[in-house]
Amino acid sequence: MPKDRKEYSDIDRKAIETNYRAKKILVYDIGPDEYNRVSACDTAKEIWEALQIAHEGTTQVKQSKIDMLTTKYELFRMKDDEFIHDMHTRFTSIINELHSLGDVISINKLVRKILSVLPGYWERKVNAITKAKDLQNLTMDELIGNLKTYEMKRKKDSERREPKKEKNLVLKPESSDSSEEDNDMAYLTKRFQKMVRRNGGIPKRGNSSKARNNNLCHRCRKLGHFIKECPLLKQEQYKKNPDKAVKREPVRNYASTRLYREPGSL
Repeated sequence: MPKDRKEYSDIDRKAIETNYRAKKILVYDIGPDEYNRVSACDTAKEIWEALQIAHEGTTQVKQSKIDMLTTKYELFRMKDDEFIHDMHTRFTSIINELHSLGDVISINKLVRKILSVLPGYWERKVNAITKAKDLQNLTMDELIGNLKTYEMKRKKDSERREPKKEKNLVLKPESSDSSEEDNDMAYLTKRFQKMVRRNGGIPKRGNSSKARNNNLCHRCRKLGHFIKECPLLKQEQYKKNPDKAVKREPVRNYASTRLYREPGSL
């Protein structure tokens, strides 16, 4: 029943003062848009109920939000390239929203859920925690701290293996350089052989007669024979030492028309 101020008792004055403080706290913590919704409310209880409906919705809207968040919770998985800290942040966001809507999940279920959403390369660590720890008494802070410690150890081990990969990569340019050097040597060898054949120094196989006819004697400066078969050389050898001279058949196919004959055969 409404009362006049003169009829207020000490209990009524205390209730009015408490209501004024509660309204002051609620109004100071909301923005301009939210204040327009509760400006017509007389009591703190009315303000609270108006804000609750605005953010949580009616009972039907509230249940729809709970169902949506429950689906997110059941389908939650840790990504392969995600860190434990980032995964825990996403997981905590879902749990807090469920908790604000009145759906509270026990710590035991949350711990088991975290262990079940880890990727396959965490299997050894999950088995070790399951065997060494009592999951009924394990808290979320202890579990996350244990996982972060293992994550840092894995990262440190992977950094130690990286220099070996770099050494293997360094060997590839060296092998390519050696192959290039071999190719250069093969090319120079072919060029050298071709130059020698062109000058008549090394005749090709199966073509010695052609090389002989095209060869230039460096003693008589005539084509058709080598210097060791030159007639001038044989004449000089005979003049120097007639006793050791060897009787030979006449040399044929010389470019010169003069033939070599044994002295005294005419």
